Amino acid sequence: MKKLFLFATFILLLVPSSASAASLSFGASGGSVTALQQALIAKGYLAQGKATGYFGPLTDAALKKFQCDSGIICSGTVVAGYGVYGPRTQAALGGASVPTTPSGSSGTSVSSFEYSGWLPYWREASSTQDALAHIDQLKEINPFAYVLQDDGTIRDMVGIAEEPWRSLITVAKAKKVRVIPTIMTSDTASLHAILSDSARRVALEDDITALVLNEGFDGIDIDFEGKSADDKNYFSTFLRGLYSRMGNKWVMCTIESRTPLSDRYFNVTPPQDAGLYANDFVQINKYCDRVRFMTYDQQSVDTKRAAEATVQGQLYAPVADTAWVEKAIREAMKVIPKSKIVMGVATYGYEWDVTAYSDGYVYDLLWSFGPGYAAPIAAQYGITPVRQFSGELGFSYVPAAGMAAAPSAPVDLSAHAPSGTTSADRAAAGALASAQANNSHSSFRYMVWQDAEAIKQKIDLAKKLGIRGVAIFRLDGGEDPAMWSYFK
Repeated sequence: MKKLFLFATFILLLVPSSASAASLSFGASGGSVTALQQALIAKGYLAQGKATGYFGPLTDAALKKFQCDSGIICSGTVVAGYGVYGPRTQAALGGASVPTTPSGSSGTSVSSFEYSGWLPYWREASSTQDALAHIDQLKEINPFAYVLQDDGTIRDMVGIAEEPWRSLITVAKAKKVRVIPTIMTSDTASLHAILSDSARRVALEDDITALVLNEGFDGIDIDFEGKSADDKNYFSTFLRGLYSRMGNKWVMCTIESRTPLSDRYFNVTPPQDAGLYANDFVQINKYCDRVRFMTYDQQSVDTKRAAEATVQGQLYAPVADTAWVEKAIREAMKVIPKSKIVMGVATYGYEWDVTAYSDGYVYDLLWSFGPGYAAPIAAQYGITPVRQFSGELGFSYVPAAGMAAAPSAPVDLSAHAPSGTTSADRAAAGALASAQANNSHSSFRYMVWQDAEAIKQKIDLAKKLGIRGVAIFRLDGGEDPAMWSYFK
C-alpha cells in the first residue's frame, strides 16, 4: 500500500469490454484515476488528500497492495497485470466507486470496517483458541509475541513457529486474515539508548524487517510505550527507516492516546511540560499504515469527566469511559486520516480499594480481572451490577472478614447509605455518608469492567466517527462472550 518504488515507464492498457472501464496503470491521469484513488483512500490503501488525478508511485504501490490482499496478483510485470487497474481489479475494488456509508450515518461503511485483536503470550492456549473460534469475524490478529530486550535484540515469547500458534497462523492465512505480531517494550531507558544510537537503531530496523520476511508475516505492530519526549524525533526516524525497508508489508503502530489539556487539567493550570509528547502524530501518520490508539487504562487522566461524575454522586475510576474515548479519537483525527485510525477496546475490568472521606473518594488500584471474576462476587453479596457513569458495568461492596486485603471497615457499612440506594452503590454511598457523619473515613471495594454493552458502545462510536475499526485488547477467552454478537 505504499513505500518507495523506482520510477518506471508506464503503459496505458485499453481493454475493449462493455463490462469494465479502460484499464489504468502508472502514468495515467484524469477523472478515472481520481475515482480509482478515491476508492483506494476509502479502503485505507491510500492516504487522505492523495486523489490527485495522476497515477504516480503512491497510487501504484497502493493498487499493488490491494491486488495482493484481494488475492488477485502479488508480483510480476505490468503486462501480467500487476499494478494495472484492469477488469479483475475493477470488480474487486467496486468499479472505483467510493463505498457508500450506511443510510443515516456519516461513519465508515460496514464493508470496510475492520475488527482485530491482540493475543497475549501469557494466555497463549486460551488466546489462540479464542481467535480460532472467531477467525471469520476478524480482519487481523496480533500475537503479542515479541519483546524488545535491553540489548536491542528481539525475544520470541511464544515460540511463534510452534503449536498452538502454527495452526492458528495457518488457518488465518487460508482465510486471508492478516497476521501481524506485536513487538513491545515499555523500558524508557533502553528505548532511549537504542533509538538515539544510529547504528543500533538501524540494526533494529533491519532485524524487524528480517523477522517479518523470514517468518512470512503480513507486517509488524510497533508498541513502544513509555518513551521520553526527548526521543520523539528519534522514534520518528526509526519509523521512517522501518517503513522504507518493509516494502509491501504493513507497519502498524500502537500509540498512547492523547486528550485535550483542558480535560486532563480541569480548572487548574497545566504544568509547563504538559504539552510535550513522545509521539509525533504528523510523522506517525507518514510512516504507519494503521495507528491503533490505546484508548483504555484511562483511570484518573480525565479530571473533567471525574468532576462531572462527582456532581452526579457517581464513582469514577474507569477502564475506558466512552466519552473519554471519543475525545481521544477526535484529538487524533485532527492530524491522522480516519481511514488509518483504529480504536483500542479493552475486555477487562479493575478492582479498586476505595477510601471515602467527607469530601469524596480516593482510589487505590488492586488488580485487573476478566468479567467472569466479578459475577460470583456480586452474587455472594446479593448485588446487582449497574451501568456506571463511564458506560461500564460495576458495583461496590465491603469484603467479608478473611478476604484477601479486606479493608478495615464494618461489614454493615451499607446501612449508612441513603434510603433507596441501589445494591450496586450501597457500600460506596454508605461509606461516604459515614465519613461525613463522623468526620472520619471508611473503605470499601469497587469493581468496574467492560462488558459486552460497553464494548458495543465503542464499536458504535468507531463507526459513527468513520474510523477504520477497533482492536480488542485482549482476545484470551476471558472477555464477555456476548461481545462477539456485535462484530458485524
